[in-house]
Amino acid sequence: MISIGIVGGTGYAGVELLRLLVSHPQVSLKYVTSRSEAGMPVAEMFPNLRGFTDICFTEPDVKTLGVCDVVFFATPNGTAMKMVPELLAQGTRVIDLAADFRLKDSAEWESWYGMEHACKELLAEAVYGLPELNREAIRSAKVVANPGCYPTAIGLGFLPLIENALVDNQHLIVDGKSGVSGAGRGANVATLLCEASENFKPYAVDGHRHLPEIREVLNGVAGHAVGVTFVPHLVPMIRGIETSLYAVLKDPGVDLHALYLERYKDEPFVDVLPKGVFPETRTVRGANFCRIAVFQPQGGDTVVVSSVIDNLVKGAAGQAIQNMNIMFGLEETAGLDRPALLP
Repeated sequence: MISIGIVGGTGYAGVELLRLLVSHPQVSLKYVTSRSEAGMPVAEMFPNLRGFTDICFTEPDVKTLGVCDVVFFATPNGTAMKMVPELLAQGTRVIDLAADFRLKDSAEWESWYGMEHACKELLAEAVYGLPELNREAIRSAKVVANPGCYPTAIGLGFLPLIENALVDNQHLIVDGKSGVSGAGRGANVATLLCEASENFKPYAVDGHRHLPEIREVLNGVAGHAVGVTFVPHLVPMIRGIETSLYAVLKDPGVDLHALYLERYKDEPFVDVLPKGVFPETRTVRGANFCRIAVFQPQGGDTVVVSSVIDNLVKGAAGQAIQNMNIMFGLEETAGLDRPALLP
């Protein structure tokens, strides 16, 4: 059994990790930390876990966590980087669900996140945890930077086009829509029911924090800097992301559907839909799937890719567990092979 620690178990990503891990057949949950809730039974805060775990929140302690095989960080940006070096020194592997290790350039990270990076020396060693792109590197990784939700949906949507140099990659356009849980569990007027319900709005048009991550992923695939315009929107639902991706084809005669089917034929959590079927966020709710459809309106030179994920599962906790499975040589689908929730 793989022994697990979770730092930051009170947020939406944390409780999603717990929901998935308590029924994982090959893990043992040892510690779930929270400075503010230490001593409280986890199932008291999250009643959906009653009968599945009797563990209590504890204070985060690096030496205690160091007995675990792997520690997940479901914490705000800037937390993991202060603890990871000591955990690695104790032989513990780390999966960070925040952004501390996603960018290789520390100066760019500091400009976007407004703080000094505490362990710049580990940025080169950390592996970006998008299995469909970096599976082999993830197997031996000591630190995995779990991708952000938007970069996951966008990266998977664009990969086949950019890998095959089929589009003008200097003018990529992303129209993204996310549910309110993507903003986190903290109190915020903008995400109150009366503010978010029956409303639809763009935000961070001048620059979303996921933009440098999106660029880094796509730049790496293209082998040079790409041009991306990314406009996210907040929609009045709890879970889910849909990204509509636009690019201009160099060769409109390519069979795009066949291309996507071939690229993802062996990927357990990427589902390329039949021609003419539109992805829906409800079909991935609570599941670790990314469902993708590709379109070529009127047979012209514009390609439109629609990609949907659950931002808390494939966009966070589920992908983190997928990475853990790869790191420890388990079946990649272990603990994750479940359908979405309908209705």
